[in-house]
Amino acid sequence: MSSRLRTVAIAISVVGIAIAGYLTYVHYAGISPVCEIAHGCEKVQTSEWSKVAGVPVALLGLLGYVGILAALLVPGETAMTAAAGLAVVGAGFSAYLTYREVFTIEAICIWCVASAILMLILAVLTVARLAVHEPEPRLSAARAAQ
Repeated sequence: MSSRLRTVAIAISVVGIAIAGYLTYVHYAGISPVCEIAHGCEKVQTSEWSKVAGVPVALLGLLGYVGILAALLVPGETAMTAAAGLAVVGAGFSAYLTYREVFTIEAICIWCVASAILMLILAVLTVARLAVHEPEPRLSAARAAQ
């Protein structure tokens, strides 16, 4: 079950990297994102909420997805915990940004919504994977010396 959750999480991370990578490219290229459905992408991308301490949130998302993917590719409980932690923080930050889109900016970026949904799914998958993971038995120092 854990390996299946990992495989799905890896695939979702790759899609997240593609979306956040596209939005990062759009930001630095100074072009408008393709936004056929909601038509609010440019307003969101150029709002005061599109940066944190001068860093575009799209770049933060890209780094977050890359970090999650890297943690998913590394074996061990520490990496599983890191993936879950990054995904939960990412989902919380995405929820905050979605709140800002709806109630402050009054525009919806479909790319941002898609990313928020992916991050929420990643949070659920990585936490579930951590919950079903059976820890490896630890060897006592005396037994390991044998």
